[in-house]
Amino acid sequence: MRRAFLFLLLPSFLCAALAQETKKDAAAKGPRIVVEPAQFDFGKAVQNKTLQKEFSIRNFGSEDLVIENVSTTCGCTAALLADKVVKPGSTTPLRVSLETRTYTGKVERKVLIRSNDPETGLAEIKVEVTVVPAPK
Repeated sequence: MRRAFLFLLLPSFLCAALAQETKKDAAAKGPRIVVEPAQFDFGKAVQNKTLQKEFSIRNFGSEDLVIENVSTTCGCTAALLADKVVKPGSTTPLRVSLETRTYTGKVERKVLIRSNDPETGLAEIKVEVTVVPAPK
């Protein structure tokens, strides 16, 4: 009886697993963006410094990822993209710089990446720093 019950359940589990794999494959069709890391904390830094960090933009989809626009939420932050087109399975660097200027305390800024990814058309990177006055 137990054996018969297991044989009845086995096809259900196999169908569910196959449906899950099919769903996963469908999700990877087209361009797909992922930014690594998605955020970065520079820790503590003194005023009037320029901090830099390199991020990776990866295309884990099946078609070319086209980066349409990269913008920042403040003039103290800049982002330089190496390539506007990322082939499937490839990555391109994105260099982000943040100027501490005369700020004090915690500073958070964002880099916005607009692409042709139909699921994540606008990706975000958050950078932050705690700015302290320069020693005298």
